Amino acid sequence: MVQRSGYHGGRVSQDRGDDASWISVSDLMAGLMMVFLCIAVAMMRSVMIEREKIRTIAMSYKENQLAIYETLQREFAPDLGRWGATIDRETLTIAFNNSDAMFETGEAELNASYQVVFEEFFPRYMNVLAPFRTSIEAVRIEGHTSSGWGQSSDPNAMYFNNLRLSQDRARSVLRFVYTLDAVTSYNSWMMKNVAAVGYSSSRPIYNADGSENIDQSKRVAFRVITNSETKIHSILEESF
Repeated sequence: MVQRSGYHGGRVSQDRGDDASWISVSDLMAGLMMVFLCIAVAMMRSVMIEREKIRTIAMSYKENQLAIYETLQREFAPDLGRWGATIDRETLTIAFNNSDAMFETGEAELNASYQVVFEEFFPRYMNVLAPFRTSIEAVRIEGHTSSGWGQSSDPNAMYFNNLRLSQDRARSVLRFVYTLDAVTSYNSWMMKNVAAVGYSSSRPIYNADGSENIDQSKRVAFRVITNSETKIHSILEESF
């Protein structure tokens, strides 16, 4: 009886040792799960914070975009018709349509009648943008053409001839408005933020039937680009 009791006693001790080892492994697994859970929660929190930052910038962008558009609209709406101009709400672009009224065919020198227009327009434009300058990444003076070029039927030749012409016209307009006495105080800001860009025929205007609107495709546009995209890129770079 004593020996049997001893035998069972040894087995009980071994069972208790096994139980103790299983408890240790269970505790380890539970600890690891808690660590992984904490890491997951921290990562989710970080993602939520970054997402909130981007959402805040997006909301600020929409509000700022609307404020700039409404200010441009209030300032220039009465004059758009006589200038042959339009304002695009989504791109914050004021387009002076039909470059044939501004330039001789194939030429880049701004004619006298539109010199008068830009003398009136551009100082007011700079004054309108002044309160928003901290949120403006750039102002682009864009030259656009129609797809044709004289009697040529070579698409490559037409594209590059129009590219040169659109660039020359955009630079001509920039050079003219930059030298206006009324914007001298803005020259330093303009040197850093205003650029002339030619797009050739890459951004045509179409009629309702899908055909190219030749007159409106040939245009000079002033476009405001805000810095919200730069801020979003900065947040994304900080996240990685």
